[in-house]
Order: sequence, then structure tokens, then C-alpha cells
Amino acid sequence: MSEKIKRRDFLHGAVTTAAIMATVGTGLVRPRLALADDVQGWPAKAFDAKILSEALKDTGIPANVPASSKVHLSVPTIAENGAAVPLRVDVDSPMTVDDYIETVYLFVDKNPLPLVSQFNFTPANGKASMQERIKMAKSSSVRVVAKTNKGELLGAVKLVKVTVGGCG
Repeated sequence: MSEKIKRRDFLHGAVTTAAIMATVGTGLVRPRLALADDVQGWPAKAFDAKILSEALKDTGIPANVPASSKVHLSVPTIAENGAAVPLRVDVDSPMTVDDYIETVYLFVDKNPLPLVSQFNFTPANGKASMQERIKMAKSSSVRVVAKTNKGELLGAVKLVKVTVGGCG
């Protein structure tokens, strides 16, 4: 099969690039914000932390977050490919203006960079739910911490055995 770029793919890329450049040019989007460089509440230091205790500290989360039946973490017990481990998190919450899940943090204890993701929610989301595929360097605990708008922390932890691949 040829490695040549198809005309349709080239045009799609060119139009997308032009639209982004036009938006940046009007000042509607600042490149620094688009790269999450200085977004308020974005824990850049925590994402750079090399050990779990540092990542937790930099996000303001204590090491002993209690497990909660409100946090549902779905992740395989054995991951055949550490480069793409499917994961789903659902948090039971009314998601009203007075009571909602504000942030969900995802950590992999033994990854080179333990803080894997941060998801922010508002009552407009209707529910606190997310799914993604994560990279895991080796067998480790996967840790989810959900923070409510009132500051309450809810947790869930599951051990995942990685058999091949990984991100390390």
C-alpha cells in the first residue's frame, strides 16, 4: 500500500489548520490556553510529578482517600496490552447546582508519571462519567479520586496486572 497522502486528507488538514489560525488570529483563542499552559486549576506540577505521593500532594489530595460506593471504576483485572488499558469511571451524584462532582483525578501508582488524567465537571454535564484508554508501565493499582463541589473526596482503587507492552 502506498504511503502517499490522499487529496481528501490533505484538504481536511489544510482547512482545519486555516480555521485554527483564523481563530487564534482573532484573539478568540490564545495558544497558551489551548495548550493548558496556565489554565486556572490545572495542576501542571502534579502532572510532572514522578512519584504518587508528590502527585497527590500537588493536587491537594491526601494519601488516604476513603473508598466510596459512589465511585464505580471499571478496569480489567488483567490487561493484555499496557499501552491501551480501557477504563471507565462513573460517580453517583445528583449533579445539581448545590451538589455535584467537580473534578475526577485518575492515578496509576507505578507509572513514570502517576497522574494520568483530570476531568472537570459542572452540573450542566448531567452526570459524572468518563472513559478512556490509559497507558500502564507495569502491573499497578489504578486510583480514582472524585472531588465534590463541597470539597468531599471519594475514592476507588483496583489492581491491574499488565502482561505485555506498557508505557515504560
